[in-house]
Amino acid sequence: MANIKSAKKRIKVIAKKTLRNRIIKSQTKTAIKKFVVAIESGDKDLAKAALLEAISAIDKAQTKGIIHKNNASRKKSRLTRYFNKKTA
Repeated sequence: MANIKSAKKRIKVIAKKTLRNRIIKSQTKTAIKKFVVAIESGDKDLAKAALLEAISAIDKAQTKGIIHKNNASRKKSRLTRYFNKKTA
């Protein structure tokens, strides 16, 4: 445990940021999983809505600096290609 006041504060701040990052990353993963389930069910409209939600979640994570912009771009591209392949 830290003895210096500023180090104690950094521990608290980092814990809060870690929690926030974990929540947003989890929401992103959940949105992607919902999209995969929707596309596998065969419902095109539900899959389209889930795709838009997943892309939105990925963009939010990228904007907040939780995932790198290239990683976000790659994920969105893969999801879109998967959607186009399954609905074609």
